[in-house]
Amino acid sequence: MAPVAGIFAAHLPPLADAVFSLLAITSLLLAFVMLGSRWLSEYMIAFAVQSWLIALLSAAIGFYGDYPELYGIAILTALFRGLVLPYLLSRILRRLKVDRELHERLAPSSSLVVGALLVVFAFAVATHLGASLGLAGTVAVLALTVMLSMKLIGFLMLMVRSEVISQVLAILVLENGIFLGSQILVPGMPLLLELVILFDLLVVVACFGVLVRYLVVHAGTSSTLGLRRLIG
Repeated sequence: MAPVAGIFAAHLPPLADAVFSLLAITSLLLAFVMLGSRWLSEYMIAFAVQSWLIALLSAAIGFYGDYPELYGIAILTALFRGLVLPYLLSRILRRLKVDRELHERLAPSSSLVVGALLVVFAFAVATHLGASLGLAGTVAVLALTVMLSMKLIGFLMLMVRSEVISQVLAILVLENGIFLGSQILVPGMPLLLELVILFDLLVVVACFGVLVRYLVVHAGTSSTLGLRRLIG
C-alpha cells in the first residue's frame, strides 16, 4: 500500500529528501533562466531541461513511495514535455525567423528582481500552510514554495513578454510548477488525470501555432502586441 501524501512528504529518508529538494530547486532555477533571458532558444532549452528534471522527480517518487504508475508518467513527461513540445515550438520558431524577445515590457534584470520577490512571497505562504498542516520542516514546504513560485513566475512572464512563443512557454512553466508540486504533495494522482494534462499541453501548443500564423498574416508580427491592430 502506497503511503498517504502527507505522511509520504513528512517521513522521507534523508537521501530521498535531498534528491527531491535538488530536483525541485534546480527546476525553479531554470524558470529564472527563462525569466532573465531574451533569447527564445534559451527559453526552450531551459524548459526542456526542466521537463526532464520533473520526469526524474516522478521516477524518484515512484521508487521511494512505491507508486509504479509514476514510472509511466516519468516516461511520458520526458517524451512529451522534454522532446515533443520543444520540437513543435522550435518548428514554429524556424518559420517565424524570430530568435529573441523584441518587445519587452520589463527588462530581464528587473524581471529577475521581481521574480525573487515572488519566491519570497511563495516561501512565506508555503511556510504558513506547512505549519498549519503539521508539515513544517519537511520537503512538502519546499514543494509548495517551488510550485507557487513557478506559477507566479509563469504569470509574470505572461505579463512582461509579448512574443507568442514566450507566452506559450510561460503557460508551460506555470503548468510545470503545478505538475512538480502535485508529484510530491499528491503522488497518488490518477494516471488518467496526468494523461489528460499532457494532452491539454499539446492542444495549447497547437492553438498557439494557429495564433502565430494568424498574427503573421494579418498583423505582420509574431508579437501579441499586434492583436491590438486586429481590434475593430
